[in-house]
Parts: sequence; C-alpha cells; structure tokens
Amino acid sequence: MDATTRQLVDFAMRSEFGSLPAPVVHECKRRLIDTFGCAIGAYEEPLSRSARKIAHQYVSERGATVWGSGVRTMPEAAAFANGIMLRYLDLSDTYVGKCRGHPSDTMAGVLAVAEAVGADGPSVINAVVLAYDVYCSLINAVDFNSKGWDQPVYGVLAGALAAGRLMKLSAQQMGDAVSLALVPNMALARTRQGELSSWKGCAGANAARNSVFAAQLAKEGFTGPTDVFEGRGGLWSIVGRFDVPLPSGSAPHMMTQTHLKSLPVCYHGQSAVIAALDLRKRVKAADVREIRIDTYHTAVMMMGGDPGRWAPATRETADHSLPYCVAIALLDGEVTAQSFTQERLQDPAVQHLMRMVKVNEDAALCAQYPQSVPSRVSIKTAGDELLSAEVRYPTGHAMNAMSDAEVEQKFRGMFTGSDRAGRCERILETIWKLDQVGDFGREVIGLLTSPASNVDA
Repeated sequence: MDATTRQLVDFAMRSEFGSLPAPVVHECKRRLIDTFGCAIGAYEEPLSRSARKIAHQYVSERGATVWGSGVRTMPEAAAFANGIMLRYLDLSDTYVGKCRGHPSDTMAGVLAVAEAVGADGPSVINAVVLAYDVYCSLINAVDFNSKGWDQPVYGVLAGALAAGRLMKLSAQQMGDAVSLALVPNMALARTRQGELSSWKGCAGANAARNSVFAAQLAKEGFTGPTDVFEGRGGLWSIVGRFDVPLPSGSAPHMMTQTHLKSLPVCYHGQSAVIAALDLRKRVKAADVREIRIDTYHTAVMMMGGDPGRWAPATRETADHSLPYCVAIALLDGEVTAQSFTQERLQDPAVQHLMRMVKVNEDAALCAQYPQSVPSRVSIKTAGDELLSAEVRYPTGHAMNAMSDAEVEQKFRGMFTGSDRAGRCERILETIWKLDQVGDFGREVIGLLTSPASNVDA
C-alpha cells in the first residue's frame, strides 16, 4: 500500500477507547443522541419508507436493524436505510474546512457493523470517533468539491476504516478496505447543484452502505488495487497531492470541532435564518419591502447562486435556498420540518417575500469563513426604516455549542406516539452510559423500536 493508505491504516489500528479523553467520549454520546433523533424524526417520511421497503426484502437474523422498525437485514442495507433517515430532515451535524460535509453520515454504516458483530459500547465510541477523525481530517486536507467530487468520498473512506476496526481486520485487510471503498465509489458533485433531487439526502447513506461492503469484502479476502492515492490513476492523479493532518499528540480529536444544527436547513443558511428570526421580532412581514442577505462565498454558492433557489420545487432545494428559508422565518417566526411541504412551497405569500430577497457575497464575511459562518440580513420597510441583524456563530456551532439539555430537547422533539416520553428517557439514559454497555445492538438499537411500529412500513 502507498504511504497515504499506510498512514490511514496505522491511525485506525492504533485507535483505542482507553486513549480517548473524557470530553471526546462525552461529545461522541452527544452526537449519537443527535443522530438518532434526526433519524427517528424522519421515520415516517416517504423516502424513509421507500428505503425501508428495500431493506426489508433481505431479512437476516445476523444482520443489523433498520432503526425504529425492528427488522434486521443485511448490514449494508440497514446502513443505507438508516443513513437516509438521519440525513433527510437536514438536521444532522456538519464540519467545514477546505470543503464541508456531514460526518454523522458515517454512523449509519459504523453502527450497522457494530450491531452485526455484537460490539460493546466502548468499541462503538472508539469507531465513531475514528470515523469523525478521518472524515474531518480529509476535509482539512483536500477540497474534493472544487475538483468535481461530492462529500461521500470523505465518508466512504472514513466509514470503511471504522467498520474495519470493529471487524478486527488486519492491517493488510484494512488497506484493502480503503482501496475497495475508494476505487469504485467516487461521487459526482452534481448531486448538490441545480434543482436538488432526493439523492441529495441519499448520497451520504450510499457512502455508508459502500463502506460496509468494502470492509466485508476485505474481511473475506478480496483485494483492492494498490497505491490508490499516490499511484498512476490514483486519487492524486485526479485531485492533486495532499497530506492528511490526522490528530496526533496534543492535537484534538475532530469530533470536538464539528457543529450541531438547531434548524432543518443547510448549514450555510443557519446564521441567516437565525438573523431573520431576530428581525421578525422588530418587523412585520407585511411591512417588508426589500431583503438583503450578505454572506460568504460558500453560502452564496450553495444557497443563493442558482435561479432555482428563488423557485424551489422540491424540499431538497427549499432547505438549500436562502430566499426560501429567510422568507419562512419572517412569515412564521420558526423553521421546522413542516416548513417544506408542497403546500408551503406553493404559498403565494412565501413566493412574494422571496422575490424581495437579494443575496450578496461580502468580502469581510468571506474572510471569516470557515472559522465562523457569518451572515447579515438587512430589511428595508415600507416606511424606509432599515433594520439589520448579523450572526457569526449559529446555535450549535462549536463556538456556540448547544448544552446537553438543548441536545436532549432536540432529541425529544423528534419523537411522537403514546410511548414517547418513556422511550426518550430510556434511550437517553442508555446512551449517556454507553461506555458501560456490553451489547450495543441489544441494549441501544432495540430501544429505538416502538412497540407499535409497523415493520412493513
């Protein structure tokens, strides 16, 4: 294997729960609570149902559970279904560096493998932290998006290493897992351009599925092409040479630098929406005549750089539209999962307010990114009054972190049904004590299934 593969494999092989600082273990538990909540909140969505329908065709007593349904299937099928649920509402965590992505996408595959192999809580924590370290370090190393590739490339590599660690692969097998994850699974950046399709929320899930399969292949003796980073026709040939700044020595684990979301919109719109919510306390939507959003380059590119962002036809486009999300905030005083229904997308009041929005790239705000994700919203009223609000660190940013109580509140808000309160508290209690859990699948995943769940749904 080449030097970059060796670096990643050696890092994964050295990872041990016992070496993790207590704050990192705690942050991992917070990310698990957040991710499970996002998934359960999307359980009844049509795309989630479709993913479960596919997974339920392959029932396996030795596999992994599709969260909430109680059905065990092949680990890679569970990873895909669970990955779609955890991403669907666009509430899962984020990391920004040279590029950006959602490191919790890796959990769908890592946790499926953990359940399938009967891993204990400490092993799960170690694997999740490992996946985050690799995912975020790769984002700091190279901007795949600018080269035409999508964020699942980070996820499939991180997930394969974490899955391989849980499977107790040898170093050689881990190298093959890296190769078998990368070579067949380059993902096009077109996923997040133009009118966004349902695949926007599936791409990370697909990476999780492929990471599981790559580790399974390596375990069974399949070998991958050598020198997949540095060799002729390898990744460096496509994106250029890069070094991976993995945590070492006193360098912190990457999980502590990731950001949670308080709103179900693209991370690059969080600050603008929070600013708009602040302005709504001072102005009525009927009095608004002009709306100007000043922000940084990536936010403009992702959420205001395409004409379709002013006429979103799908949920996926709407939650990546600055004009839409800001208009909803000003009209409703909140942005929730129900803000993106077809009825709301076609609401004349929303469309009217969107037409007043102008999005501008501001040099001073660009200079603050990615250390912060700043946006300024300015409103001119019918009486020529000018109101403005600026946010640098939205709620959940590592510099403006949610408290444990706020993470729990977000989690509880995702549950519905008569058994809601009891289930929430049992799950929370168990995850907070995850380092004492002996069988992750039985003691944690089993709690996600409601007694009233329709396994065929």
